Amino acid sequence: MTTTAITEAMDANHNLENQRADRWYPQFHIAPAAGWMNDPNGVCYFKGRYHVFYQHYPYAPQWGPMHWGHVSSPDLVHWQRHPIALAPSNIPEGGTEPNNGEITHDTGGVWSGCAVVDDDELVVFYTGNQWVNGRDDANGKVQTQCIATSKDGVEFEKHGAVIAPLEGVEDFRDPKVWRMGNTWYLVVAASVKNRGEVWLYTSKNLKHWEFDRILFTDPDPDVYMVECPDFFPLGDQWVLLYGPMTHAKPQGYSGRNGHNTGYVVGRWQPGSDFEVTSKYAQYDLGHNFYAPQTMQAPDGRRILFAWMGGFDRPLASVEDQWSGQQCTPRELTLTASGELCARPVKEIEGLRGSQLARIDADTLGPNETRVLCADLQAGEVDVEVDLSATSSEQVALLVHATEQSCAVVGYDSLSERIYLDRGLAAPSERGYRSMPYNGGDHLQLRVLVDKGSLEVFANGCSTSLTSLNFPQGKGARQVAVASVEGSIAVTSASVHRFDPAVQ
Repeated sequence: MTTTAITEAMDANHNLENQRADRWYPQFHIAPAAGWMNDPNGVCYFKGRYHVFYQHYPYAPQWGPMHWGHVSSPDLVHWQRHPIALAPSNIPEGGTEPNNGEITHDTGGVWSGCAVVDDDELVVFYTGNQWVNGRDDANGKVQTQCIATSKDGVEFEKHGAVIAPLEGVEDFRDPKVWRMGNTWYLVVAASVKNRGEVWLYTSKNLKHWEFDRILFTDPDPDVYMVECPDFFPLGDQWVLLYGPMTHAKPQGYSGRNGHNTGYVVGRWQPGSDFEVTSKYAQYDLGHNFYAPQTMQAPDGRRILFAWMGGFDRPLASVEDQWSGQQCTPRELTLTASGELCARPVKEIEGLRGSQLARIDADTLGPNETRVLCADLQAGEVDVEVDLSATSSEQVALLVHATEQSCAVVGYDSLSERIYLDRGLAAPSERGYRSMPYNGGDHLQLRVLVDKGSLEVFANGCSTSLTSLNFPQGKGARQVAVASVEGSIAVTSASVHRFDPAVQ
């Protein structure tokens, strides 16, 4: 492919980066140097490095014609930036044909997809988007599954479409590919008669694909599309992870965001239907978790990445010339009862710098606030509490605490839930989220804190709370633990600073 579009995009992004403010810019999460980020794409391990591509608009901190940004790492925590990997194919102004015979399936954007290793080559699959009117979807769109290849994982050559949509199917996107034996398999999302489906294809050579079957139709008639499907084994079960797009209103604690992620579990083997054995369950009940994609690490672990951002309204960071980041990579397992469990990869401990606070076996009195550290810009807070000896209505952690704002993470004994309350932060980032707690009397809270985000895990981590949070005011960001009415029996508490992790 011609490098003109990539060169122009890189130049524009560099100029935007020079205008970026860093008051909320992450220190250890993957984020664009400037501009817009959404879905993780093509997460893989290739030639000794982990690669994460992502949906990227390099020209502004708003969504636009999608490019693929790119970072890589030797260890899942220290990330190096690379040039933009893929850009939309250009059509000259006033013309209908591209320059130099370039691929035209993606003139409206290089949308989400995946990556697989085939011999010594990295093969990426993506959805090529075309606007019928050349500008937006007012007159419809055409979405086609395309491939590109690379010998070094950095520079790619496009090869055009390998799977075209069926007539009348406009929403047809987000391919995910894997290999079993000598056969390649691909799942892709489709909307048929306003119902969300996942289609399964097979191939022997990654180029010629045959439709196998409709693998899954969301049983909820309000779900009109299932974005970013990811289908993978955990133990002897198969998990289908996806983002249901729905007309339904939120109910209770679930479905509270403009875009939510969930999963079903079941049995599957090649040549057969997917037998779903569980009800749909939302994974991650925070404010900002969407479009997850997984990969199998060389040691067999199933690793997940996901986007922390949102389409509903502009984030406060737009003022600083960037929007969106990736969550901390997480290792997935299934509990004995079939719940998806994700916890930060063990490699994250390699970012620990100095220990800023430590408490061993102490008690907070009623309505006491104990400052753990005066300032934590990026790091980890770990608290363990004996609930059997605790009478406080809440075990509250005050994080991102400035003179103007504070977020509270904790355990509420009245509802028996873990919660995250962003309080009065930036106008577009307020609100309360919570998840059920079933960890017994020994409460373990783990909070990953970055300059503009919080990730909350508790005990077995059967779910999590992932939220952007943009503290107001300059200067220090305090961390404290507080009781409400009763006392708290703290078994241990610690705060570690994290070293910067993205070059």
